[in-house]
Order: sequence, then structure tokens, then C-alpha cells
Amino acid sequence: MSKVKNKRVIIADLGLLLVAILWGGGFVAVKDAIVDIAPFYMIAMRFGISGLIISLLYYKRIKDTKLRDIRAGILVGLFLFLGFATQTFGALYTTAGKQAFLTGTNVVIVPFLTWILYKNKLDIYSAIASMLCLVGIGFLTLKGDSGMNLGDILTLACAIFFAAHITLLGYWAKQADLMALTVTQMLTTAFLALFCAILFETPPSQIPRETYGSMIYIIVLCTLLSFSIQTVAQKFTSANHASIILCLESVFGSIFAVIFHGDIFTPAMIIGCALILLGIITAETKLGFLAGIRILRKPLSN
Repeated sequence: MSKVKNKRVIIADLGLLLVAILWGGGFVAVKDAIVDIAPFYMIAMRFGISGLIISLLYYKRIKDTKLRDIRAGILVGLFLFLGFATQTFGALYTTAGKQAFLTGTNVVIVPFLTWILYKNKLDIYSAIASMLCLVGIGFLTLKGDSGMNLGDILTLACAIFFAAHITLLGYWAKQADLMALTVTQMLTTAFLALFCAILFETPPSQIPRETYGSMIYIIVLCTLLSFSIQTVAQKFTSANHASIILCLESVFGSIFAVIFHGDIFTPAMIIGCALILLGIITAETKLGFLAGIRILRKPLSN
């Protein structure tokens, strides 16, 4: 029985790793598409189309969905919407590489949320990880006297909302029907985004042909496939464990931003990224803090 469980955990981890890679590319795709499509309309399109496709594919399974599962999906979808709304608007004011790293800080927020909501034990390493990430964010985002820009602040807010989404999804994925949970959270996000789009934005008159590739990537790979995998995978692993794997989207996002957008990191930003990664590793493995101590004991070289 334990071998079967371990196999499922490994498969779930590999699935979450694939999600992290796809989401890493999503930072670049969103940065490209948002030039031609307003943020709320983009969110409504990606989640509305994805939710409808899954509804059609699994209609027989979800037609008798329990009210409890719908309520859970709406709650999870609310935080998913808030996360993507702040992240998509943040993309207007900051670089794809910086946004990728800042979004990844949700990994040190998840343990605190699971402690508050579900009384899971919070150890000293989580507190140390939070401090490392806080200092790293300072190196990464503070620019002289100008401080953090609006994009950085919005992205930090999105990290909090995504942490709440991961925590709640980890709880309900073990109790609710997975397909019902996936569809409901997607359609909830789409509805809220469309409502805001109608109130605050002008609908796109036309979508340039060069934007089609980015939107297909966002809808099919970053949304339909990725959120289906994440929901199923979190049934077999903890929210904390899922968050450490998913935070690798920050690494892949920065790599893709350098390759496709030519992002350039200053020495201070590189230090900030290193500290955030060290905090992420510390939060889950406890090895990052010990490795950092060893590094600090060595004489600094020029």
C-alpha cells in the first residue's frame, strides 16, 4: 500500500514540476499578450474557455455535482481570481523576470496559512525562510529612493492570494470531486474577471495575429492543462510540498524572460534572487539555511 502511495506522490510531484515549467513560460506569454488585450478580458478569456472545454469533456461526471463541491470551487476560485488579477495588472509595470521571482515568494506564506487555518506545526525554519525572502525582495525591488514600483507591490499581493489558493485547494482536493472543483474554480474566476472587464475596460476590437500564439499557450497549457494537473496532484501531496515545487516557476520564468525578453539582472537583483531561492529551499528542506551558514563562514572574495 505504501509503495502505491509513494508512486502516486512521485507522479504528483512530476506533474507539479511540469506545471511550474509551463507557468514559467506564462510570465513571458502574458507580458506579450497584455499589450493588445486588457487584463480582465485576458483573465476572462483564459479561464472561461478552459472551464467550458473541461465542462464539455467531463459533462457526465460533473452534471450531478454536490453543492458542497460547488461552494468549495467558488471559494478557491475567488482567491485564484484575486491572484491573477493582481499578477496580470502587475505585468504592466514590472519585468517578467522580477515578477516570476516575486510570485514565488508564496512558498513561504503557505506554511503560515496552513498553521493559522489547520493548526499545522510552524517551525523556526519557516520564520527564517520568511526573513530571507523579505531581504531578498528588498534587494530585488528597491531602486534607490524610488522604492518599490506598482508592479512589484501588485505582484507581492498576488503571491499572498496564490498562497491562499494553494492552501485551500490542498484542503478541498482531498474531499471534493476533482473535476467539479477544477471547473468551478475556473468558471468563478472567469465570471469575476468578465464582470470587472465590463465595468472597467474596453473590449478588444481585434486581436493581432502575432498575439494568437501567446493566447493559445496561456489558455491551453498555462490554464486548461496546468490547473487540471495541479488540482489532481494536490490530492496526493500537502500544500507546503506543492508550493515548494510550484515556486520553481520563478526560476523558469526568469530564465525564459532572459531568453525571450532580454531581461538584464543587476548584481543587487541577482543577490535578491539568490536570497529568495535560499529562503524557498529553507522553507521546505531546511538545507538552505545550513548551506547559507557555511557560505557566510568562508571569506568573501572580490
